[in-house]
Amino acid sequence: MDHQAQIATITEALSGDDRIRGLFLSGSHGNGRADAWSDLDFLMVSPEGASDAMAEVFREAVSACGEIVMWRDRIVRPALINAITADWTRFDLVILKPDQLGGQRQEALAPLIDRDGIHGTLAAGPAPQGMSAPRLAYLIDEFIRVLGLLHLVAGRQEYLNGVTGWFLLRGMLIDLMIEETAAPERGGALHVNRLLSEAQQAEVAELDPPQPEMASLVMAHMAMAQAFLPRARALAEARGIHWPEAFEDATWALLERELSVQRPL
Repeated sequence: MDHQAQIATITEALSGDDRIRGLFLSGSHGNGRADAWSDLDFLMVSPEGASDAMAEVFREAVSACGEIVMWRDRIVRPALINAITADWTRFDLVILKPDQLGGQRQEALAPLIDRDGIHGTLAAGPAPQGMSAPRLAYLIDEFIRVLGLLHLVAGRQEYLNGVTGWFLLRGMLIDLMIEETAAPERGGALHVNRLLSEAQQAEVAELDPPQPEMASLVMAHMAMAQAFLPRARALAEARGIHWPEAFEDATWALLERELSVQRPL
């Protein structure tokens, strides 16, 4: 069963239930950017909200598409259900009450069931993209904080944790690069290729993961700092965001004192 057939099956299974006032495609199917690897994201609107009854109705609808081999019911978020069927189709559902739709926009949703004309009441126009100033400031602080934890890795000989920390830093670098590109439609976490330039992708690819030993960890962390900090400083300056000078200076002083690391920038 292809995606369109699965969407039709879900819609038909839910169309007779008047408790469901609206059902919309969201995610890449909702905004028209879906491909063969996209999941099926749905937004359900019901006065009951994310109740057990609504969850069970959706489970029955997904079962009509195939055997459910993974079912995650309101664990990660109180209104979110995730499911995977035996053919590895991924289904996500968010269940909201009518008065919880303030953050939804017309362009991001494709109506499947709309008994009350909900879609026309939603905000029109593209949603604001990019990080807020506090979110970008947090990203910069968090990068410096994780970088500074390299001294703990050395002191405790937690070299595997050091590798984990490096991957955290790489994720922050990718987030920063996406912010640089200012892509109008970000999509989900599995759409990085269209959000980074070829030059950015090449730069990330050249940053080799460290081995779980200290010399390799230091080298890899310094390379990551060289990739992240100058572009973060430039972006912060362009957006009028205060740079955490004292925090960065204290971090480099710590790393020089504890690890004899020279500030590479």
